Amino acid sequence: MTAMPDRIGAPAVLILLGPPGAGKGTQARKLEQDFGLVQLSTGDLLRAAVAAGTAAGLQAKAVMEAGGLVSDEIVLAILKDRMAAPDTGRGVILDGFPRTAGQAGALDALLAGSGQRVTAAISMEVEDAPMIARVAGRYTCASCGEGYHDEFRQPAKAGVCDRCGGTAFRRRSDDNAETAGARLAAYHAQTAPLIAYYEGRGLLHRVDAMRGIDEVAQALSGIVSRVSG
Repeated sequence: MTAMPDRIGAPAVLILLGPPGAGKGTQARKLEQDFGLVQLSTGDLLRAAVAAGTAAGLQAKAVMEAGGLVSDEIVLAILKDRMAAPDTGRGVILDGFPRTAGQAGALDALLAGSGQRVTAAISMEVEDAPMIARVAGRYTCASCGEGYHDEFRQPAKAGVCDRCGGTAFRRRSDDNAETAGARLAAYHAQTAPLIAYYEGRGLLHRVDAMRGIDEVAQALSGIVSRVSG
């Protein structure tokens, strides 16, 4: 593990922005390993809180069972509980929240209450046409989950997983050009104000996410080292 420099004050709070397929999950795992950070995904937090039966989790469960959308207030309450856990002492990576400038303001208020602040917002930027091709060509081994791609990464032996030797593969129903294009358009529309929000506060960092995984990881590592030092 590459140790994060010790510093006086609150743990780092990093926000990872990027559309589906940009590689946020892969890069967040690398940052966790290298800096001792904890990735906090909104979906995972909700499921864990519901399973644990916390007060906020029970509220979320009731809303979801009724077919509603979990409010920002409930998400923030769950996030507050999770960030108080001992394993977040070196800092967190927020993935999936905030999604709007309004949520960003609410997050600022939550963090201020515990003497924290957003350390940096990192935008993993993509080009739409290549990203649609990247997402639409993805498939995985049905046995072990190893990832492949029609164009960029096929098994060494056609029809046989390199990792486990499995011969069954699957594709997500939403991994197609039409859905990927719609998700990208929605992301750009929803996130543009959020990017402007953090850029206006001098907290935004941009990374070209169309580069190779190792190159992107190196760029992210450099940013985290600078802002957390």
